[in-house]
Amino acid sequence: MSTVTDVTSSSAFESHISSLSPHTTTIISFLTPWAIPCAQMSLILQTLASSYPPQDPPTVTFLSLDAEALPDISESYDVTAVPFLVIQRDGKVLEKVSGSDAGRLREVVERHAGKGGNTGKDGLPPALEVEKRPEEDEARQTPAQPDMNGQTNNLSKYAPGANDPATAPEMSSTQGQAEETDTRLQELVKAAPVMLFMKGTPSSPQCGFSRTIVGILREKGVRYGFFNILADEDVRSGMKTFSDWPTFPQLYAGGEFVGGLDIVKEELESNPDFFAPYVAAPKGQGGMAAPEAQKQPPTPST
Repeated sequence: MSTVTDVTSSSAFESHISSLSPHTTTIISFLTPWAIPCAQMSLILQTLASSYPPQDPPTVTFLSLDAEALPDISESYDVTAVPFLVIQRDGKVLEKVSGSDAGRLREVVERHAGKGGNTGKDGLPPALEVEKRPEEDEARQTPAQPDMNGQTNNLSKYAPGANDPATAPEMSSTQGQAEETDTRLQELVKAAPVMLFMKGTPSSPQCGFSRTIVGILREKGVRYGFFNILADEDVRSGMKTFSDWPTFPQLYAGGEFVGGLDIVKEELESNPDFFAPYVAAPKGQGGMAAPEAQKQPPTPST
């Protein structure tokens, strides 16, 4: 069966692509290791690859790339969100798919690469069937046994009384921390009229997506605050829930969530003046707002 090849460098990617026959269909998957949907995509891709028998030369090949570790490749395919799938043959892109819908991915792969072997319904492993153990049925059919006083121990309708001890503390430390983080995030998103939560800093972005959105803000003349989420794990994990958005960068304007890079691009396509209320510099000269608007975590004292 075929397998998924992990590509870890631009040179390895170029070498692999150049070695392929013009008739080979290449399935390129762009992922990030920390995004939950990408883990699902990885499993789907491995399952699909296993349904194709290896051939020489190969008729289909599966590649997996870390979109953030290889930003140049990601940008060359216009990858703005992950997971993201590209189907190409002889250097020409045939189709792109965003998301991790198993049925949709199988349909697209099979349309261009043909059907593989039998991997169950929708091209994925068949669902497991769970059978009840005989002792479980027996336990359900066995009547409750009386206690020492001849009373049946039936707790199905029991409700705690006013004098019963509490079964849990009113608030755990985890809940308290979550509320504290939520309060902090509410303040952060309003720290500047436009706030960018990114990987790295505007002068040194740590991923291609962050680099691209910084370029957009600069081109539009937007002054903005930023937060380097790599420097604070509480903010990094908390923002995913707070914004209901699993990836970075994340952009806020006027305290309201705009979206990630793909949404920002869509907003500008539909409304080129989207950032007009926040322009504070000539086009091409946008940048970071005043220092007090910057929200990088302070360096711990030693």
